[in-house]
Amino acid sequence: MSIPPKLVDSSLILNQRIATLTFERDDVRNALTGTGLIDDILTTADWANHCQDVSVLIITGGGKAFSSGGNVKDMRDKQGDFAGAGAELQEQYRHGIQRMPLAIDNIEVPVIAAVNGAAIGAGFDLCNMCDIRIGCPETLFGETFINLGIIPGDGGAWFLQRIVGYQRAAELTLTGRMLKADEALQLHILMELVESSRLLQRATEIAAVIAAKSPRGVRMSKRLLKAAQRMELRDLLDLSASMQAISQGMDDHDEALAAFLERRQPEFKGS
Repeated sequence: MSIPPKLVDSSLILNQRIATLTFERDDVRNALTGTGLIDDILTTADWANHCQDVSVLIITGGGKAFSSGGNVKDMRDKQGDFAGAGAELQEQYRHGIQRMPLAIDNIEVPVIAAVNGAAIGAGFDLCNMCDIRIGCPETLFGETFINLGIIPGDGGAWFLQRIVGYQRAAELTLTGRMLKADEALQLHILMELVESSRLLQRATEIAAVIAAKSPRGVRMSKRLLKAAQRMELRDLLDLSASMQAISQGMDDHDEALAAFLERRQPEFKGS
């Protein structure tokens, strides 16, 4: 499972426990609909969960855009992911783009978005599904569904307010205005802002720090963080006690203790 799967419209590499997924549809600004990008994301998510050689996943866009979200021409022509009406169109969403937030929410390793350019509509929501977001001066965000007379059909209303709070999420969703990189940094949509030439390098640096930790510890910590978004404190404490008991029985815990006391770098085996 250490060999990355073949994808349709993306490239995927694995190096030093860091997987990097790059969208390769610059001809349509990496639109998520009308391309194979959603299937590529789903394939990568499933692979990352099953491949124990992966500790971190970076997602970025090839070309000038991160992702333009939905294909507006397909919306106009009511074709592809936007074909049909009523119940038929509802099923298109459920079995189409809505698979993406469920898959990303279920990824067991940390996901870093290296936002190389415009991330609009569902492209913006995709960034917000990730655990960490790094941007550059060309980064541009927009929850722009309202500008097309529609709503965030991919779960954007759930993700955005958990990052910026309800009031700001309401303002961004209801006005459809664009955010430049500096404002996104102030709103904590972006964790860091770096020069374009250093974007992927910086994302990889952060990923490398995580990838150097206990592989199972990283996955369990990610699962705990996601569970904490859904659970009451008492329930989370029960889950934490169970996970901690498992962690303290792992060989990597013994190795981490020995390395700490011997003042050396640990050599984790993932067990």
